[in-house]
Amino acid sequence: MDVEASETADFLASVHPYDSLLPDELTRVAAAFRQVECEAGSNIYALGQRLEGLYIIAEGRVDVRDRNGAVVSILGPRNSFGERGLLRDGAAATTAVAQSATRLLLLPAEEFRRLIAARPAFARFFDRSRPTENRAPDLATTRIADLMTPGPVTCPPSATVAEVARTMRDRQVSCLLVMQETQLTGIVTNRDLVKRALAEGLSTDAPVTGVMTADPITLAPDALGSDVLHAMLERRIGHLPVVDGERVIGVVTQTDLTRHQAISSAHLVREIADAEDSQALALVVGRIPDLLAQLVGAGNPHWVVTRLITDIADAATRRLLRLAEERLGPPPVPYLWLACGSQGRQEQTGVSDQDNCLFLSENAIPEHDSYFEALARFVSDGLDACGYYYCPGEMMATTARWRQPVQVWRNYFSGWIRKPDPMAQMLASVMFDLRPIGGEVSLFRDVMSETLALAATNSIFVAHMVANALNHAPPLGLLRGFATIRSGEHKDTLDLKLNGVVPVVDLGRIYAIQGRLQAANTRTRLEVAQQSGIVSPSGGRDLIAAYDLIAETRLRHQVARVRTGEKPDNFMSPAALSDFERSHLRDAFVVVKTMQSAIAHGRAAVL
Repeated sequence: MDVEASETADFLASVHPYDSLLPDELTRVAAAFRQVECEAGSNIYALGQRLEGLYIIAEGRVDVRDRNGAVVSILGPRNSFGERGLLRDGAAATTAVAQSATRLLLLPAEEFRRLIAARPAFARFFDRSRPTENRAPDLATTRIADLMTPGPVTCPPSATVAEVARTMRDRQVSCLLVMQETQLTGIVTNRDLVKRALAEGLSTDAPVTGVMTADPITLAPDALGSDVLHAMLERRIGHLPVVDGERVIGVVTQTDLTRHQAISSAHLVREIADAEDSQALALVVGRIPDLLAQLVGAGNPHWVVTRLITDIADAATRRLLRLAEERLGPPPVPYLWLACGSQGRQEQTGVSDQDNCLFLSENAIPEHDSYFEALARFVSDGLDACGYYYCPGEMMATTARWRQPVQVWRNYFSGWIRKPDPMAQMLASVMFDLRPIGGEVSLFRDVMSETLALAATNSIFVAHMVANALNHAPPLGLLRGFATIRSGEHKDTLDLKLNGVVPVVDLGRIYAIQGRLQAANTRTRLEVAQQSGIVSPSGGRDLIAAYDLIAETRLRHQVARVRTGEKPDNFMSPAALSDFERSHLRDAFVVVKTMQSAIAHGRAAVL
């Protein structure tokens, strides 16, 4: 294999679904690709043009545009495009333009169609057909051959702990198979290195046989995803070798299962992209509770689940924007639709309202507002029909105040920071979570960095933000109990949103302001705040662990309701938890309360 084909094979091994190919087939497929270099601004193909094959981005960015020239997708490395036209009549269904200098890999059309016909994983990944029934993604019935990572990394029994650790680091894997020639004798994971070597003070020169799991359980490639889940849960393991006869052909890990969930959510995104109206969108989005139950049931961490759920809301919003433009005609000036709140932070669960706004070009004039009011109404009505109910505070682009030229938005932000009254604090809290969803992204360029710089240097504003954040207190009662809701429909329950995750969200936002952190996602804010010294290593670790427990308890509660045929909500009775779970949840709330106290006294960095 020549150098170029070898580099292509290495690259494809990290791209789904090529990572499902066995090593020999991956080598053959890699040799079929050819490289294409594109200059910034050049067309890769135009609408209606005959497609040469499937494109994968190796380096650079690509805009995919519809027939009206509107950008429908901005793609980066490892994204593929062109499959829609290839699976129809071979003609491009969109226009693809290199946004920057871009290097592409082109898989010829014949080879692409052969893989679709021969490999179920390819057919499933690229299939745009609509299912005949409404059912949840089928991890449990998926063959392990379509889930596993082929070509496992191995080491001999004579390898030392240090050699194993370096190999895992260099190859970026979480396990090694210990092989005596062609015979599988054991498996060693990153967890083994921590628990059996590091924690026990074992010499780094010790042989791997002293820390590995000998004669590990294996599964055949025709076993099902349910077999993987059962084995992992029963034995509390996260890695399973896959053996075909006596030949080791791969490893299936918890990461592989997570990737499968991402593909399942991507299937919903594909259906959304093809939806003809808001009613069709609502049918797709209506499957979110089932997807939520599957993602949580498969053991995915909360930040993976909420990211995938939010991706569906993003796709629905972009589709509604395109449908609005088809109805209303092209916009009179460029615009950008942004989400705030949980969608802006990529933290949506099974129940969410909508919080959004419009940034308009500086060339906008009052006469243009009727167009953007109609566009905002169409999109917000469509989102409401999909289950993203109207914001009770009307924090939506349908309100004239929240669809304005960029300079007006800059004035909003600077005014709120200069005069931080309670209303300004509330508005600023929402707007610091802004994230572009669809339209001209350049309209948002530098706005957030400028605003963060202005806010971070205004100690009075930061103090007001801290005081506002302390209004959301964890539900801690006396005598190691919980402070539950005292009356009304949700009497004797905990509000896991308002008193659970929101206090941590508020802390993350303050850290972002203090450190001028661009991230909108709460967990990312906490991680970066810890890394940059805004909070101490110990305080950061405790807060992240507390947030993880609270957020995952909230998701498990929502899934429990879904499984009993109820709508997901945020109100959980403490009686639903075991004594052990209640104790740990209360400890998590104590951590949050402690960090709130620290930031109130200006001590976040020293905890």
